[in-house]
Amino acid sequence: MPRPSGPARLSLLYAVVFTEIGIAMPFMPLWLDALGLDARVIGLLLALPIATRIAATAPLMSLLDRGLGPRRLILLGSLALSLTYALMPAAAGIAWPWLAALIVLNAVAGAPLVPCIDYLTLAAVRGDSRLAYSRIRMAGSVAFLLANLAGGVLLTALGGRLAVPLLLTGLALGAALVAWRSRAVAALPPSAAGAGRPRLPLKLWLCIGAAAAIQASHGAIYGFGSIYWTSQGIPAAWVGSLWATGVLAEIALFAALPALPAAWRSPVRLLGAGAVAAILRSVGMFLLGDHLAALVPLQCLHGLTFGATQLGAMAAVSAYAPDGARGRAQGTLSAVNAGISVVATLGSGVAYRAGGPLAFLLMAPLAAAGMGLALASRRASGVRLETDRQP
Repeated sequence: MPRPSGPARLSLLYAVVFTEIGIAMPFMPLWLDALGLDARVIGLLLALPIATRIAATAPLMSLLDRGLGPRRLILLGSLALSLTYALMPAAAGIAWPWLAALIVLNAVAGAPLVPCIDYLTLAAVRGDSRLAYSRIRMAGSVAFLLANLAGGVLLTALGGRLAVPLLLTGLALGAALVAWRSRAVAALPPSAAGAGRPRLPLKLWLCIGAAAAIQASHGAIYGFGSIYWTSQGIPAAWVGSLWATGVLAEIALFAALPALPAAWRSPVRLLGAGAVAAILRSVGMFLLGDHLAALVPLQCLHGLTFGATQLGAMAAVSAYAPDGARGRAQGTLSAVNAGISVVATLGSGVAYRAGGPLAFLLMAPLAAAGMGLALASRRASGVRLETDRQP
């Protein structure tokens, strides 16, 4: 069996991919606005990648269970991502439907990248007990934070309407280069022909549901936190600092987790910690979201609401997904996360328009549902879903 990629290569893959995400997430909407597109068209173009990832991620990740190497999928996806970014300015100059088609292809190309790196990292961790998923994954969070902070300055220096897609093209090519130069972690064996796909355990489905519900409880603060803070007179500079505080708390948890007792690194404990923190954050945003002094500790909870939930989900996939279905499990987690988050974000928009900060409070039941699902997974050991079988 080939030796796993070293943690440095995996960390570099996370860093390059999350740098691209850290540029695309805040600056692609600004680029679309600079094109002079109607707000409704921009909304459609921003929604298309989300819908595409929901549909595309699980089928693409299932290819890993049928023998496609994860490194090859990262390489092909990154090359396709760079090509679509490079063509976007030309498509925008023709008509926005052409740009929409490219955005869909771009989303398909990018959908498996992070799940594939997670797949590789979990395989490496299972093969070497000295490695820790959290410390390798931390490179992505650091890169995302630096991209957020430096992206505006860099794009201003580059200037022009070509800067965003061309920078993203370069980053995607960088990810392809790193994937090409990395030694592949051996893919787990695909299911034997005619044997049907291995069924995902009910325990894993419950953990996936728990993680998705807790992550979806971020919908209101992701969508309307900055809007609410500025409406309450909090300076824009502080808004950026508050978001940076949350990412720093996430990085701190990733760094510290391997030092915690093993019992605290179980899927249920991590998901439970994320759920409790999400409930506290939702209630705190409703009651004290207009007080700067309260917002700093509330943003520190992001280390648990996102970080502990992410780590709990990865621990569940690593521990409970059967061989021959690990790629499908990774893709299913990403797709379910995206699907529930879309619904939560749309609902929070309606709630914010009707009741302002009430939208934050309405996220607490989602986090509580995640807690319930995580606890239910404890009692589901060994139970498999009969519906998750393919002849």
